[in-house]
Amino acid sequence: MGFVSLFMDISSEMIHSLLPVFLVTTLGASVALVGVIEGVSEASASITKVFSGWLSDRLGNRKLLAVLGYGLGAVSKPFFPLAVTPFEVLGARFADRIGKGVRGAPRDALVADITEPGTRGAAFGLRQSLDTIGAFMGPVIAILLMLALAGNIRAVFAWAVVPGVIAVLLLVFGVEEPKKHGEARAARSPIRWSEVRAMGRPFWSVVAVGVVFTMARFSEAFLVLRAQDVGLTMALVPAVMIVMNVVYAAVAAPVGALSDHLDRRMLLVLGLGVLVLADLALAFATSIGVVLIGVLLWGLHMGMTQGLLAALIADTAPARLRGTAFGVFNLATGVALLAASSLAGGLWSLAGPQAAFLSGAVFSLVAMIGLASLHMRARRSKPPPSQRLPGA
Repeated sequence: MGFVSLFMDISSEMIHSLLPVFLVTTLGASVALVGVIEGVSEASASITKVFSGWLSDRLGNRKLLAVLGYGLGAVSKPFFPLAVTPFEVLGARFADRIGKGVRGAPRDALVADITEPGTRGAAFGLRQSLDTIGAFMGPVIAILLMLALAGNIRAVFAWAVVPGVIAVLLLVFGVEEPKKHGEARAARSPIRWSEVRAMGRPFWSVVAVGVVFTMARFSEAFLVLRAQDVGLTMALVPAVMIVMNVVYAAVAAPVGALSDHLDRRMLLVLGLGVLVLADLALAFATSIGVVLIGVLLWGLHMGMTQGLLAALIADTAPARLRGTAFGVFNLATGVALLAASSLAGGLWSLAGPQAAFLSGAVFSLVAMIGLASLHMRARRSKPPPSQRLPGA
């Protein structure tokens, strides 16, 4: 399963690290349209995740859904080199991200099914590590192929089909699903609106902050376009994703461990502060060096924040409603991601890249204020030490 993730990430990142430049320079798309394409694609993945886990329980066949999801991702790849209009890219990108949404929850459930309880932590860690390696290798291979193929982006996209096919073949022939999950069983709906109404104020406060936070963190496609905008050659544009992913991977694990000992809200406030600095660097950059500093800070922010909002949802939602809580959160942030990338693309087209990144900084500041408010409210709601039960 780890190598399935690695090869599919190589395939996807070979394309995604060059796709924004391909859309603008080869297909003549506006940056506003790039924003819509990225927003629709990433939002579809987030929203599909709400239902894929429930469907795998309902069907009782996780591997079938995982194969469908990875297969949809692989089948979408040949359409990128063949595209002659931005709307064909939109269709391929939409199919690819739907595939990601379909496979995510069944894949994780399958990893849990095929490992013993005592090794599950190591199993999930290994799968995530190989996934991250793939996210790093994809842009590296894209750069090497761009240099070898004289900057022919369509040829690079064509080569991306190979690791995608390998990923599906590995899953089909290399993974056997335990028979105990072969039969369908009753599964509750992922979101019950009667339960949504029962969520408390702390949960909805985190959802509100999460939506504003998502508005601040639009698609990484704009990082690639910014690097190309200040003069980075097309062959080296994928280096942007390499820098971001290396920093992201290095920071995520230690910050996640730190969040178990410190207030998660304050760590998120610090992460949003880093995002403000990244947006300012990218907004006012006039050289490749400053853009790369902004990208480095963006990766640092990703490592400091991704997962912490999910932990806050788990902290604030009633225990019996956590599944519904994560479904609602994914749905809300998926819609916000569509709005964020569309807004950033529109601002870039109307007023330039500076306006797009400054809007991100503004949303980051609003989210910081919201998180600080939640932190103060939580502190006020705690009883003083003299009123706490012994051992509390």
